[in-house]
Amino acid sequence: QVHVVESGGGLVHPGGSLRLSCAASGSIFSMNAMAWYRQAPGNERDLVAHVTSGGNTNYADSVKGRFTISRDNAKNTVYLQMNSLKPEDTAVYYCNELGASTTDYWGKGTLVTVSS
Repeated sequence: QVHVVESGGGLVHPGGSLRLSCAASGSIFSMNAMAWYRQAPGNERDLVAHVTSGGNTNYADSVKGRFTISRDNAKNTVYLQMNSLKPEDTAVYYCNELGASTTDYWGKGTLVTVSS
């Protein structure tokens, strides 16, 4: 498994930007497709974006064109650049391997609050 620590969340006005970081540990990090998920109270934990070991990316329709996921395998770090933030983006953001289930390890996450 991959152990992760998310950071970079905070309070931002609608239309603002944040950059989230996910520091991962594990000897096989570079072999895993990594993903960002988010969950708000009363909501499911949804897949936001993922990036393969080779750098290919994919996004949920709700964030396409606004968010960018990237990774630096040498630093064992995954990033999520979030632009044009909306109140609907408010959630706790988590990173994990793509396909992680609710019974797998999850980090603490980082809270993103978009509000005026």
